[in-house]
Order: sequence, then structure tokens, then C-alpha cells
Amino acid sequence: MSHIENTADVSAGARIGADARIWHLAQVREGAEIGAGCNIGRGAYIGPGVILGKNCKIQNYALVYEPARLEDGVFIGPAAVLTNDLYPRAVNTDGSLKDDSDWHAVGVTLREGASVGARAVCVAPVEIGAWAMVAAGAVVNKDVPAHALMVGVPAKQIGWVGKSGHRLVLDGEEWVCPATGERYRLADEQLAPIG
Repeated sequence: MSHIENTADVSAGARIGADARIWHLAQVREGAEIGAGCNIGRGAYIGPGVILGKNCKIQNYALVYEPARLEDGVFIGPAAVLTNDLYPRAVNTDGSLKDDSDWHAVGVTLREGASVGARAVCVAPVEIGAWAMVAAGAVVNKDVPAHALMVGVPAKQIGWVGKSGHRLVLDGEEWVCPATGERYRLADEQLAPIG
């Protein structure tokens, strides 16, 4: 059974999966889909139509703007931001206040198991590959390959990580996770598990 704090603002038009937890002051907008087992932290914002797969963890004060798509097991750190506007302006060129018809939202996509660290920003449109890790404070402005370890402003790849989140170590021609022993091979700038 899901748990929703009475101070959370959850639209009646949102779909909340089994065993999801939505904490104090979080806001989940109309049309959002929260997968089974998700945890939405204090003060987090989930925009209209955002889709979260199962077992995602959205930490305190993270902002996930529409039309973001998060696959199963995605982690969004505290105060991280997934943007949605290529040309952010409050007004049109004639000075009139912009409304929904004056812009086209673009989204951030996070593949299975990807992680975005605290206060990182993903500038849409970008795709974060499966099991990739974006370090705290990084600014991602281009697509990230699966298993990549990204740091800095703008974010640059400095290595690879396994499903456990540990940085992989090169062993001959294979990359090895020191925590699990899982092995990976690099081909055409893409890392893939062996076996």
C-alpha cells in the first residue's frame, strides 16, 4: 500500500503505483505516473505527465520537469534539476507573458539504474544511459553513454561505473567492478557486460 504524507500535494489526476512513498511538501502534478515502490522525497517536484518507472528514488527538493521519462531504478539526488526548456524566457518578444502555447517542452530521459547526484543539472534534451552516474554538481548538456561516470561543468566522462555504482578498473582488455566482480568490454565507445 502506498504512503502519501498529508502535507504532500498529489493531483487526483496522477497515477501512483503500489508501495510508493511520497513525503512532506512533495508535489506530484496531473498526469504524472509514479511507478511501484518509488520514493519521492520532501519538497520534490514531479511535473505534469512525468513518468517514473518502478523503484525510482527522487531525493529531497529535486525538480523533475515534464516531459521527463525515468526508467526503473533511477536515482535523482537532493536538489538536482531536470530541465525542459531550450529557450527559457518569461515573456514573448512583444513583452507579453508566455503561456503553455508559447513554448515546446523538451525532456530528459534516464535509462534503467542511472543516477544523478545532488545539485546536478540535466539540460534538456538529453538522455542519460543505463547505469550511468552523474556526479554531484555536474551540468549535463549532451547525451551520456551507458555506465559512464560524468563530472564537472560542463560534464565530461572520466571513467566507467558498474551496476553497483563503483568505478570500474581496467584489467587487460576488460573492465571489472571491484565490488561485484562483474566484467565489461568496451566496443565502439559503448560498454557492455560480458556474459
